[in-house]
Amino acid sequence: MKDKVLLSVKGVSKSFIGVKAVDNVNLEVMEGEVHGVVGENGAGKSTLMNLIFGMLKRDSGSIFFDGQEVNFKGPADALKAGISMIHQESSLVQQFTASENIWLGMEERFMKNGIINNRARDEATQALFDEFKLDTLKYNMLISESSIASCQMVEVIRAVAGNAKLIIMDEPTSSLSEKEVAVLFRIIRQLVEKNVAVIYISHKLDEVLTICDRVSVYRDSKYITTANVGDINRHQLVSFVVGRELNNLYPKEQSEIGETVLEVKKLTRYGKFRDVSFSLHKGEILGFAGLQGAGRSEVAECIFGIEKADEGEILIDGKSVRIKSPSNAIQHGLGMVTEDRLRSGIIAQLSVLCNMTLAKLEKYCSKGLKIINRKKEISAVDENIKTLQIKVNNRNQTIDSLSGGNQQKVIIGRWTLSTPRILILDEPTRGIDVGSKSEIHKLMGHFVKMGMSIILISSEMEEVLGMADRIIIMRDGQVVHTCAREDATQEILGSYALG
Repeated sequence: MKDKVLLSVKGVSKSFIGVKAVDNVNLEVMEGEVHGVVGENGAGKSTLMNLIFGMLKRDSGSIFFDGQEVNFKGPADALKAGISMIHQESSLVQQFTASENIWLGMEERFMKNGIINNRARDEATQALFDEFKLDTLKYNMLISESSIASCQMVEVIRAVAGNAKLIIMDEPTSSLSEKEVAVLFRIIRQLVEKNVAVIYISHKLDEVLTICDRVSVYRDSKYITTANVGDINRHQLVSFVVGRELNNLYPKEQSEIGETVLEVKKLTRYGKFRDVSFSLHKGEILGFAGLQGAGRSEVAECIFGIEKADEGEILIDGKSVRIKSPSNAIQHGLGMVTEDRLRSGIIAQLSVLCNMTLAKLEKYCSKGLKIINRKKEISAVDENIKTLQIKVNNRNQTIDSLSGGNQQKVIIGRWTLSTPRILILDEPTRGIDVGSKSEIHKLMGHFVKMGMSIILISSEMEEVLGMADRIIIMRDGQVVHTCAREDATQEILGSYALG
């Protein structure tokens, strides 16, 4: 870490409709430093980054960059000054190639007489891929046909191509496997060698303590502290983040496991997974472990009717069923929190209230009528917001105005209200802060004690080991191992997942 201060945020505040999103906060980032930014959902992290990047205008305070006070009118000014931001959700143009995305807005570098030299642009792209040893990426690959991990790397290279002095990374590993995280960390270290600074925002505290030099903590819109990672352990960092002791992240309670409620026999979807068989019992949490692309989410999507299986059978309570759509699945007593919150979870322009109750609106209708009892609906939603500690100004604000973690809690709240018999949770705590994770895990325990059955899909081995009664491990579209909770270890899960 160098001695030169690159970014200095002093006493910055920002309010929305009278509510303080950031309140007199500070941040100092050194040249060539990886600086962690952590806090619970709604702590003000994303608002602060949007203020730095010029997407929002601050109400008060000062921001200095590279020795000069700055008042960016928009992201274009920030990019020109040398600040780039990689958002949690991809901002790439899906119909463009990697090369077209990387140089979007910078085409003049390859322009002569008003015509872009595509060959020169593509060669420059491939040279950057080669420099950062990204062998799986090609300049001409279509973003719409690329994996989430590949898109993330393209975003990083786009920042590098813009000659950024500071790169803000917002939850950069939320959709990456351990192997892909290792690649990202290698790239970050290469950037640091070039004196590029990185602000690393993440709920994964172990990653923060691994890759960062220092870490700043924010809570309830306020700045709490900054510490060298060598001077702080995970337990201390958790306490700073949540403002209290958090002794049990995986509060697993014993529930009475009963009869088989769901049975899957030789389920197959060509090109995705094959011959998947398993059973799920009443009151059981059945964990699915494996690497990204192992086929876990695809199996869940077929069970819930999002996709159609080519072969195999699904039985509920011993009876064969054909689930043709998610609405059909809900009728059969299933619920699902999907992996992709934006594409298949939230309805962005609808309110928090509508997003939370839409799975089972008939529950709020007066008896014998198809008219919603608004008082009953509002009461249920308000209670759920309180229970899940969702940070909202009011129930009627659009869900896309919430932080990613609070959006996820609204989706989980959707199923706490509709109470399905079988609940599929695909990466339920992705993008969720450590305090909220604990609350969601407690909620899972409550569900199964009430007789619900849960399928838990998670890329975090600790989560599967901490919460599941049994664990199924998938690799390359097949079930390769099943074990009981007491027989499972990280080594066993890792060895089978990796083959």
